Amino acid sequence: MSRGKAASALDLPRPDSLDAGKQQGAYDALRAAILNRQLPADSRLPSTRSLAQRWLVSRGTLEAAFDRLHSEGYVQRLAGSGTRVCAVIPEQFIAAPVASAAPRREAVPDQPDAGVQSHVPFVARRPDASLFDLKSWARCISRGLQAVGPGVLEAAHSAGLPELRAEIADYLRSFRGMQCEADEVIVTSGIRHALDLIARTVLKPGDTACVEDPGYPPARRLFALAGANIHGVAVTAEGLDTVQLPDTARLAYVTPAHQAPLGMTLTVSRRLALLDWAARADAWVVEDDYDSEYNYNSAPLAALKSLDSGDRVIYCGSFNKNLFPGLRVGFMVVPKVLRRPLLRTLQLTGHSVGATDQLGLMEFLRSGAFVRHLRASRQAYQTRRDALLACLPRATVVSGQQAGLHCVLWLPPGVAEDDFCTRAAAVGLTLQPLGRFCTHVRLPAAVILGYTALTLAQIRYHGRVLAQLLIAA
Repeated sequence: MSRGKAASALDLPRPDSLDAGKQQGAYDALRAAILNRQLPADSRLPSTRSLAQRWLVSRGTLEAAFDRLHSEGYVQRLAGSGTRVCAVIPEQFIAAPVASAAPRREAVPDQPDAGVQSHVPFVARRPDASLFDLKSWARCISRGLQAVGPGVLEAAHSAGLPELRAEIADYLRSFRGMQCEADEVIVTSGIRHALDLIARTVLKPGDTACVEDPGYPPARRLFALAGANIHGVAVTAEGLDTVQLPDTARLAYVTPAHQAPLGMTLTVSRRLALLDWAARADAWVVEDDYDSEYNYNSAPLAALKSLDSGDRVIYCGSFNKNLFPGLRVGFMVVPKVLRRPLLRTLQLTGHSVGATDQLGLMEFLRSGAFVRHLRASRQAYQTRRDALLACLPRATVVSGQQAGLHCVLWLPPGVAEDDFCTRAAAVGLTLQPLGRFCTHVRLPAAVILGYTALTLAQIRYHGRVLAQLLIAA
């Protein structure tokens, strides 16, 4: 004797969704019939044979759809009883009771970032995501996931996946002149994440943290949040003025490859003096190597870390500056004595990079796609830089253009930064005044020109507008 009301195949007409995809369409139609009580609890589903004849699909297609419904808890498949709808369907376990209908308010849209932005002249000092090969990246993520299996997704690697750290170390040995191994690398979500970890781990309230002046504002703010006293150190044509570093400081933060924002390279003599100061003062040096991959006139110097025989340098890098901003993967190469304390801080804050992005990046590095991307993007950025410089009046003074994602435009004598930026905004240009990067030092008026995330057409059009502003100044 049958139990409950048996559903007839005639109760389930052939759904239109089968035309788009037979297996998915069959699953969707049967699930909908269960949810709307066309197939009530404990009712028997039609046999796959009769339903296959009714819906003009193969029994194998329906068996796959039935198996999926069973795995998700919609039906039970028992020998001798056929396939029956479960008394309690999954939605009753995973969805809260629906409250009485209330009018929904319209979500407030996020305001655009007032700082660095893609496609906004001239604050576009970031990588151009349109140059990134998304198909190659998707293949790398797929290969990475298929190669490792679920074990990697379950394991906890607070320093980052060992395979990715090995690829990063190999890249740094080959391209930045560093002798490092995977166990010295810690994966982060970017430069600011690394600086935050360093500040929380190394600095105590009242410690002195030295920063470049002018310099990278987030570094000052993150060190200050840790309770440090910020000591600005002037920058000369040779980079950070190491003579001004106090022996009582706990750390010094530098951008030796392409000083942020002025753009000069820290000379070898200054690098050696900085390392000598760190050894003498028992202090740490934080090396921010944020855009060292992009040199347009000559080969780059090896990283400051490559000279670090005393193991005093914490090297910080980021793939967000050379692949695409939304990636959020960076890394540190840390002194052996700091590795464990930094990992404790990382575990406590719980701010780590997802396994999927790490696996994708591992494959991207291993396959050579990363270096190929650097070659292509460097060529594109150099072309854009040249187009921008060609737009400017002949007497214009520019510095830092030999490398990186931006350059500095020095304004004519007597022109105030804020006034020039206001007039630029009136004609559609967004400029950052150099003064915003200064703490105590006072420099001649200048603005930062970010050009890498602009098209050539944008650069030529807005470059001519900028040239007219300079001539009128």
